[in-house]
Amino acid sequence: MQKTLLFFLSLSFFFLLNLYLISPIQAQTLNNLTGKEIFSINCAGCHPNGSNIIRRGKNLRLKTLQKNGYNSVEAIANIITNGKNNMSSFKDRLTEKEINQVAKYVIEQAENNWQ
Repeated sequence: MQKTLLFFLSLSFFFLLNLYLISPIQAQTLNNLTGKEIFSINCAGCHPNGSNIIRRGKNLRLKTLQKNGYNSVEAIANIITNGKNNMSSFKDRLTEKEINQVAKYVIEQAENNWQ
């Protein structure tokens, strides 16, 4: 019983130490991500190379973005923030700055045909 208690106390101590020492470093690193990196982490699962694995017709190609009225950073930032239909909202997961970085990245990539 005492060994188990000692084990859990030690584990708790190292967990709290990890939160105290490492989390600020990780948070600082995450704040310095580029639009490409944020896209890779949060968006590429459904939108690899500007495609859409859920609804093929709702891809991130320039022609499709223009057709659907998402041909500006503001429009793309709005759909990232609020979501629409099958696309989830990211307002609780990304900061406004990160959302704008992703929106700029999407426009840049669309203009370059995702190459």
